[in-house]
Amino acid sequence: MVLKTFGWSFAVTALGLVAAVFYGGWTAFGIVAILSVLEISLSFDNAVVNAGILKKMSAFWQKIFLTIGVLIAVFGMRLVFPVVIVAVSASMGPIEAVDLALTDKDRYEQLVTDAHPSIAAFGGMFLLMIFLDFIFEDRDIKWLSWLERPLAKLGKIDMLSVCVALIVLLVTSMTFATHAHLHSGSADKAETVLLSGVAGLITYMVVGGLSGFFEDRLEEEEEREHEAEEAAERAGKPRPAIVLAGKAAFFMFLYLEVLDASFSFDGVIGAFAITNDIVLMAIGLGIGAMYVRSLTVYLVRQGTLDDYVYLEHGAHYAIGALAVILLVTIQYQISEIITGLIGVVLIAWSFWSSVRRNRALAAAGGEAGSDEKTEVSSGV
Repeated sequence: MVLKTFGWSFAVTALGLVAAVFYGGWTAFGIVAILSVLEISLSFDNAVVNAGILKKMSAFWQKIFLTIGVLIAVFGMRLVFPVVIVAVSASMGPIEAVDLALTDKDRYEQLVTDAHPSIAAFGGMFLLMIFLDFIFEDRDIKWLSWLERPLAKLGKIDMLSVCVALIVLLVTSMTFATHAHLHSGSADKAETVLLSGVAGLITYMVVGGLSGFFEDRLEEEEEREHEAEEAAERAGKPRPAIVLAGKAAFFMFLYLEVLDASFSFDGVIGAFAITNDIVLMAIGLGIGAMYVRSLTVYLVRQGTLDDYVYLEHGAHYAIGALAVILLVTIQYQISEIITGLIGVVLIAWSFWSSVRRNRALAAAGGEAGSDEKTEVSSGV
């Protein structure tokens, strides 16, 4: 099972490390290895959230996610994306940007750093909306019930998550503008942060809204078909759910790709703290992205999210932390070690809480009433 799921990741790792040795010797080998670990540690929460979405998709779309999705993730976000942001920010062509990345690495790194505010604002708002929509939803299973219960009650207010996100963006852009003014900076950057953040919010609402719409339609259609089959099995009807399932899966796949892109922002930017060589960066982050993909499928096929019910909670809290960190990095520098550790700690905590819950349920004979579940689900 492990070899079947992680086989491609192992193969890409071997090829990537060998390519690194041929490209730049053992120093390059070490850099690629560090970048791979960095990407995996920063994106573990991504895998958990992805698994929660991917388990709703068919085996066919899971394969699409592992093939075409990997190409988009590795070549799109880890190789093309750094070149694109430099080309846009520096008003140059893609070919010229690639030439700059290969011939003048220091200048290339500076251009990426200059583009960081807009990248962080876009990714931060997208991830923040994911966290807010999760935390404001009333769920049967609650991890930190002392926090999640009151927030779920507040979540009954329409569009609350959007209002909170916009307030956070406004405060962020105003803080940036004030800091830029005090330090004789450019106020245009504050406008860039605001516009980029709004773009991230719109992207989330469009992609997430479309995927949610088709998912709801799919569930309604399946319920109607199930009722019709029970009432009259002989009444053969066309099955529009097959076509609808394709639309639903497509938009969920699109949602996953945008989600992966937002998660990879910190990895791509953080990679410049280790190297400014675009080739080594693409190899290292690409290897890490493969493991994140394989880990996602592993979590789905093993049913890990069903066994450890708080993992999804921990991953979403990690998303919220990452969103805040991205917005803070618009003005202040935060170590990638801190970013990675926060996600790892939150997920490890949620995993341990899940283990404790399972033990408590097992001790109670495998059965627990709603009161007992509530008591166990505090997670602390």
